[in-house]
Amino acid sequence: MFTNYIFIQLNGKPFNCLPNFSLRDILTYLDFDLDSVIVEYNSEIIHDSFLDTTIPVSGDRIEVLTIVGGG
Repeated sequence: MFTNYIFIQLNGKPFNCLPNFSLRDILTYLDFDLDSVIVEYNSEIIHDSFLDTTIPVSGDRIEVLTIVGGG
């Protein structure tokens, strides 16, 4: 069985995923804590409410910033 993948840039590195994966699917697959990240999609900050409906296409750029607390 042949599976088509899309190729995106994730934190500056090539990444391939299924074409129907949403941003939330990708972040969950990569085990990110969704409560402590900020997602930049093609140079735009994405609000949490759009993670389910934003479906990347080949060539898109995604940056995931992890929020870290401390003192």
